[in-house]
Amino acid sequence: MKKIILTLVLGVTLAYANINVDTTYSTLGAIVKKIGAEHVNVTVLGSSKYDPHFIVPKPSLLAKLRRADLLIINGGGLELGWLPPLLRGAHNRNIQNGAKGFLDISHSIAMINVPASVSRAFGDVHAQGNPHYITDPHQVPIIAEVIYKKLKLLDSANATSYEKNYQVFMQEWKNYLTEFDAKMQECKTKKVVQYHLLFNYFLNRYSIKSYGNIEPLPGVSPSSKHTIELIRMMQKKDIKVILQDVYHEKKSASFIADKTGARVATVPHDVGSVKGSDTLKSFYNTIAKQICH
Repeated sequence: MKKIILTLVLGVTLAYANINVDTTYSTLGAIVKKIGAEHVNVTVLGSSKYDPHFIVPKPSLLAKLRRADLLIINGGGLELGWLPPLLRGAHNRNIQNGAKGFLDISHSIAMINVPASVSRAFGDVHAQGNPHYITDPHQVPIIAEVIYKKLKLLDSANATSYEKNYQVFMQEWKNYLTEFDAKMQECKTKKVVQYHLLFNYFLNRYSIKSYGNIEPLPGVSPSSKHTIELIRMMQKKDIKVILQDVYHEKKSASFIADKTGARVATVPHDVGSVKGSDTLKSFYNTIAKQICH
């Protein structure tokens, strides 16, 4: 009799146990929480305060990956510099590339800035295209759908809950985008330069033109010659906004701003990377505010 009761208890526990979901970045984690709610334990591997290309592969991340049921990555080569050795060291066959518990979001995204060829002469370019698609709020429904389908596949016992959460979130985000897009109409005349090609998806979405980058090539530090050329171009075209992220050095943007009268806007690249961007909506609201202010 005790064995029967124990079996029943274990059965109930397994049916309603949370699944452990690791995401490489915060925005992905925020979306998982919207869909998974109480049925998921979400761990974000990479801090939004640091360069997403070069997250420090700490031993503590191995323990998190070992117990993960699902690993969701940004993809597009963004994790290439830090995730592969961690995956090998975790020895978790369920979350290896191609396994049921592995999800590369970039495979569902129409990537932009895809290079015709890849060479070190062009800097640190990504062969699949620009991986920073997360800055466009219109990518969120695409990401949410892929995550919803994966959660339902892995945890069919809670499929009804995932379906409900997904539908509620999609309607909420549709309403949010309607209001957000209307506000962004006032920002189409903005002209900007960026430090790195972080915000191209957002800028393209709202027809904001970027005239150049502080980096002469992706991943290459600005030279004196390039900086002077950028200053002259900004003065000629009257560009007054410089998009600065939280992890690149800030002296170059400050120097250029001093010479051109431009404003340095610190823009979040991920949920939580700057103060006041700790939720999905506040993340995109902060991007808009910083660019369009």
